[in-house]
Amino acid sequence: MRFRGRVWKFSDNVDTDQIIPARYLNTSDPYELAQHVMEDSEHGNFAKEHKPGDIILAGRNFGCGSSREHAPIAIKYAGVPVVIAKSFARIFFRNAINIGLPIAEAPEAVDEINHGDEVEVDLESGSVKNLTTGKEYKATRFPEELQAILKAGGLMEYAKKKLKEDAG
Repeated sequence: MRFRGRVWKFSDNVDTDQIIPARYLNTSDPYELAQHVMEDSEHGNFAKEHKPGDIILAGRNFGCGSSREHAPIAIKYAGVPVVIAKSFARIFFRNAINIGLPIAEAPEAVDEINHGDEVEVDLESGSVKNLTTGKEYKATRFPEELQAILKAGGLMEYAKKKLKEDAG
């Protein structure tokens, strides 16, 4: 899985209320949630100004806070193909994989890549390349099983696919 896009850079400890404010949790419509993604973050204009394919780059502990899946769902349905961070809150990490939002940990890349840079992320090889500067960084490379879940679009789609394969 390879993604290319422009970077929106966020700081450390971006919590789930910054990703999708609680005032919007009266809906489970993922497209409605996407209209408010990152609204209470340092880039409150993200939902209105980002382009599908833009990539979120963040510091430590991205997605801390509540355990609700609304946060990675809002990001995914906003057209963000991958989130790169120094580290992820464990529940966000699990929810992202479960709903099929690709993520990667790449601390050195986060330190050196700037807001607005163009990057290419290759999850299969575990690399992030800054196309603006030409520098390449190592990122987490998930085990094949997790990559298969992400490729399927999330845990439910992966399970459906496995059940079909086992039945046929």
